Amino acid sequence: MKRLAKLSSAITLAALVATTAIPVLTAAPAQAATLSGGFDVGPGGFQGNFNPLAATSGFTWLSIYFEPLVTYDEKLQKVVGKLAASYEVSQDQLTYTFKLADAKWHDGQPFTANDAKFTMGLAQNAKTGSVLAARLTAISSVDAPDDKTLVIKLSAPSASLMDTLTKVMMLPEHALSKIPSDQLAKNSWWSTSPIGTGPFKFTKYVTDQYVELAANTDYRGGKPALEKIINRYFANPAAAIAALRAGEIQFTYVDANDLTAFKENADFRIIEGDSFVVNYLGFNHDSPIWKDVRVRQAVMYAINRDAVIQSLYGGAAKQANCAYVTDRIVPKDLETYAYNPDKAKALLEEAGWDKINGDKPITLLTYYTTPLAANVMAAVQAMLAQVGINVTPRAVDTPTYNSIVLNATPDTAQFQMVYAGLQNGPDAGSINVGLNEKQIPPAGPNVARVRMPDLTKALDAALTETDVGKRDARYQDVCKVMNTELPWGTLWVANRYGVASSKLKDFVWTPAPGGGPYEAHPEKWAIAE
Repeated sequence: MKRLAKLSSAITLAALVATTAIPVLTAAPAQAATLSGGFDVGPGGFQGNFNPLAATSGFTWLSIYFEPLVTYDEKLQKVVGKLAASYEVSQDQLTYTFKLADAKWHDGQPFTANDAKFTMGLAQNAKTGSVLAARLTAISSVDAPDDKTLVIKLSAPSASLMDTLTKVMMLPEHALSKIPSDQLAKNSWWSTSPIGTGPFKFTKYVTDQYVELAANTDYRGGKPALEKIINRYFANPAAAIAALRAGEIQFTYVDANDLTAFKENADFRIIEGDSFVVNYLGFNHDSPIWKDVRVRQAVMYAINRDAVIQSLYGGAAKQANCAYVTDRIVPKDLETYAYNPDKAKALLEEAGWDKINGDKPITLLTYYTTPLAANVMAAVQAMLAQVGINVTPRAVDTPTYNSIVLNATPDTAQFQMVYAGLQNGPDAGSINVGLNEKQIPPAGPNVARVRMPDLTKALDAALTETDVGKRDARYQDVCKVMNTELPWGTLWVANRYGVASSKLKDFVWTPAPGGGPYEAHPEKWAIAE
C-alpha cells in the first residue's frame, strides 16, 4: 500500500499537519465514588443545550439520565426494551404495541403511557426543535389505552422505525406540557432542572465546564454503585487526553492517532469498534458547479483514499463506495474509483471545468475539529488541488454548522461542499435522511440537497419492504445508485475509539453512531479503590 508521503513531493504529512496547544480546563471537584469523563468530546457534544429532541449525537451522556422506550444492546446487534418492558409488532408491520415498565420520574411522579404519547407528539413536531420529526412521518396515530400501554400505528411499513425510537428519549408531560412548542427547543429547563427516569439525576451545570449527575437511589434497576457522574467539557480532544493521563477524568474519546500514548499501558483500557458512520464529501446540489456527474467522478478519482486510511487513520478504516461497507448490502460490481489523478483531470477537461469554475475557491465546510480531521481536510485539499479543484477548508462547531446547512434559505456559497459523517447502521435505513429528496431542509437533514429520483425511489422501496429477506437486496439497489450517480463523494467508514481508566469496573462504552443509545447499565459502573 502506498503511503500519503509517496503520492507526490508536493504532498507530505509534515506539510499537512499543524498542531495547536490548548490549555486544560479546571476540573470539577472529584470524590471517591465519582466518575468524571469527557463524554461529549468526540462526535457531537451538547454543551449548554441538553435537549434530546434536538440531539444528533451525545447520547452516551444523555442516556444516563433520560431513557427511551427501546434501545440497542451493547453490541448494537438488536433492539431491546428499556422503558418498554415488552413490545409486539403486527404481522402487517403497521401496529406497534408497547407494554411499559414500572418507572418513576426523578421527581417521584409515575411514568405512564400518557408521558410516552406526549413525548411522541413532541418528537413528531419540528417546532420543538426535534431532529426526529422527518423520520416519524409514517406514524398515523399514537394512543395510550391505559397507563401501561402505548400503541403506535403507521400509514405504511417503516423498516427504520425501531431504530428511530431508540433515540426518542421519554419526557415528562407534567413538567413540559405548559411550555409552548416553539419555545421548547432552547428552554432553560434542559440545563437547569431536567428530569428523566434514568439511574442518575441532573444536579447542576457549570457553564462551559461540567455537568453533574447524582445517583437516583429509587432507580428501578437498583441503587447505582457510583454517587456521582460528571461530564467535563474540553476545548478539544487533546485537552481531554491530558486530563485522562493526569487522572483527572476516567474516560474520553480518542482518535486513532492518539492511541500510542495508551498502548502497552496497564493503567488504561482501549475500547475499539466500528463507528457505523460513513464519512463523505457532500456536493451541495444547489450549486451549479456539481451538476455534471463527470465533475463529481473527478473528485473521487483525485483522492487517494487508501493513502489517507493508511497514513492518517493507521489502517483503521474501510473504503466506502456507497453509504455502506457491510458485505451483505454492498454489490460486488461497484466502481471502486481507484486513485487516478490523470483520469480526474481528463474528466474535468471533458466537462469544461475551466468554464464551470476553474480555480475559483470552493468552501469545504465541516464540523469535525480534531487534529485528525484537520489533517484529512488538508490532504483532501492538496489532492484536489493537484487536478485543478481549489477547495478552502473551514471547520466550525456543530451548532454553527447546523445553522448554515439546515437553513431553509441557505447561502450556498458558505458550503458548496461539506466533509461530514452520517450513520449508516446498525439499521441500514438510517442513511435515508441524508439522501432522500423528501428530507431536504427544513423537512430533514439532507444537507447536500440531493435531488435524485432514482435514489429516492430506491430508498423508499427499501424502507417499506416488509419482507426481511428481500430488504438487503433493496439496500443493494440504493448502493448501486449512489455509486453511479454520486450524490456524495463517499470516502470511508472508520473505527472509533475510547480510552478508560483500568480502575473502572463494569464500565460499558460502545463506539456507537451518535454515542448511542445502547444498553450500558451505568447503574453498575464503579471505581476500584
